[in-house]
Amino acid sequence: MPTSPDSSAIPECQPQDAGERAAWRVRVQALASAADGIRQASDRWDAVSDSYCDEDGWPVDETGYADGKVARDAAAWEHVETFLTHGPEVLAGVRAAAQPADYLDGPISADLLRLRGIDSVLQRAGEIRCEWDQVIALMEGSMPGSRELYEERAREIRNSEGWHYADELSYSGAALARAADHLTDRIGVDKSAHTGRVQAALARSASGQRVASVTSPPASAASDPPATRRSR
Repeated sequence: MPTSPDSSAIPECQPQDAGERAAWRVRVQALASAADGIRQASDRWDAVSDSYCDEDGWPVDETGYADGKVARDAAAWEHVETFLTHGPEVLAGVRAAAQPADYLDGPISADLLRLRGIDSVLQRAGEIRCEWDQVIALMEGSMPGSRELYEERAREIRNSEGWHYADELSYSGAALARAADHLTDRIGVDKSAHTGRVQAALARSASGQRVASVTSPPASAASDPPATRRSR
């Protein structure tokens, strides 16, 4: 059938691009919700933690204080799992899509700077999850009758060790979600080139994680926390 001479010049949104962006938005929203969930867990604890302590900050209700921290850490770890699921891919996508000008000035320049230490935070959180998986595997084979009791304690230890990284992700992870949201329109454009940039960004991230794990403690690379953070 005859077509308009100008019809070939009209850009069309490719279905795969639309699907890729839709999946990207889902991941970004999940990360934003996870960062907000960690902040809410921290705020709930901060609102009541002083009631368990004396004027000098020492716990007077040790049971209530301990139970409150256990609840906070458990709520926060659920959101850390979301970051472990979606964070590395979104981080690689952001680094691939961001341009030099985005780092120098613009609406996401500050957020991009906050991502400098997020690799080591995600790496350490992933190591804690791996350690947890190994503990559970050992329990399944060695203590089937009393697993439930020991599993609960092991879970509390995992959550407690993960709290520091959860707290960091409530800020650097929120920055990642904001930057990723801003860059959504660049996702899926020139797919072959974008895929190459993502793979390169993933390789750089993996290399940076290996260096960080050898040369310095993971927490030292994290971005400077805002002064308003209180959770003990």
